[in-house]
Amino acid sequence: MSLIAPPDPGATLTQWLAYLESLHPKTIDLGLERVRQVQQRLGVELDCVKIVVGGTNGKGSTCAMLEAMLLAAGFKTGLYTSPHLIDFNERVRVNGELASDADLIAQFQAVEAARGDISLTYFEFTTLAALRLFSRSRLDAVVLEVGLGGRLDAVNIVDADCAVVTSVDLDHMDWLGDTREKIGYEKAHIYRPGKPAICADPVPPQSLLDHAAAIGADLWLFGRDYNYSGDRQQWAYGGRAQRRGALAYPALRGANQLLNAAAALAVLEALRDRLPVPQQAVRQGLLQATLPGRFQILPGQPTVILDVGHNPHAAAVLAQNLDNMGFHPYTYAVFGMLNDKDVAGVVAKLAGRIDRWYCAGLPGPRGGTGEALAEQVRAALPPPGAGDDVPLICPHADPAQAYAAARAQAGENDRIVVFGSFFTVAAVLQYLGRKA
Repeated sequence: MSLIAPPDPGATLTQWLAYLESLHPKTIDLGLERVRQVQQRLGVELDCVKIVVGGTNGKGSTCAMLEAMLLAAGFKTGLYTSPHLIDFNERVRVNGELASDADLIAQFQAVEAARGDISLTYFEFTTLAALRLFSRSRLDAVVLEVGLGGRLDAVNIVDADCAVVTSVDLDHMDWLGDTREKIGYEKAHIYRPGKPAICADPVPPQSLLDHAAAIGADLWLFGRDYNYSGDRQQWAYGGRAQRRGALAYPALRGANQLLNAAAALAVLEALRDRLPVPQQAVRQGLLQATLPGRFQILPGQPTVILDVGHNPHAAAVLAQNLDNMGFHPYTYAVFGMLNDKDVAGVVAKLAGRIDRWYCAGLPGPRGGTGEALAEQVRAALPPPGAGDDVPLICPHADPAQAYAAARAQAGENDRIVVFGSFFTVAAVLQYLGRKA
């Protein structure tokens, strides 16, 4: 039980969020029984098309593109994602607008009144609040991003009309298992019998294929049921019965965005009888979709790249994206990772591309010091070859200090890559906001 009393009627959103963090003894407590009980007490049902998006990487981008295309087609759309970068309100959008503090507080009050003595995690509580807001907003469609895994994630109380698994790779292994097969099994549980089940991973684990077959899901595999092609100017989507050509590249940058965009278009093809989206809305949505912190390049010099990637799969994509950029004399990393992540695996993917590592400490029980992270980076980097420069590795107390140090050293033709965690990118964005 919580050690503090529920917020009073005049409490702010910040006070409510602090209260939610105190409610449950564990930050993560996977399972659907408690959250389902409170859902039933609340009477929350979504009377609209429900799209659920899971996966190791690419979830946020796929959700952003789906929301943008549906909005461009004139559909009233809700979007639920996590985590946020700066403000909690980023997690909940109705018709493209961030949920207001007042709207969120009203939902928190309702969930608090309904839960009684049932203990909920922060994520479970906020998921129920988002679903209740959506249920009262007369929407045509909702796009819901899975928080962690799939099978036991709170979002999975929603029966998806179409579900997407964007990718399956090693992350959250303490919770989901230490192989792609185990993780794929967890993620496949957002699929539903007889409903479209999109898999954008080019090499899906057998466990995902087996589960989809066992429940009788309508499995759409990338490369078999849908695909994309493209040249330097434009690209095209080809599905089971629908082709969309002459598409501009998505506004979201990066090597994997066509994979994510094609998955989003497979969703729209699978749901076209209920959510018809014309070609112009597809074009407009792809150009308007934005997502801070996903290979986000800030204007000005030196070039500053923000990327929330925090596992080896995401680091490999970041490395590919860096390779596709123009020449920069030096690359500086502002690097902060949580201590339950695969630091060595991430560093290995970027070895040889970073000249100076500015290692930042992160707060909280999963955080660590800049010194400890710097030691892990030193251990993970391969020994330099004959004649190679030895990368400089510097510890710093936090991402803001690490960024300030990198910025002071970087020439205007160099680049600074801020990555490793949502916390790292958020801290640098807040630092830049204070300086602006």
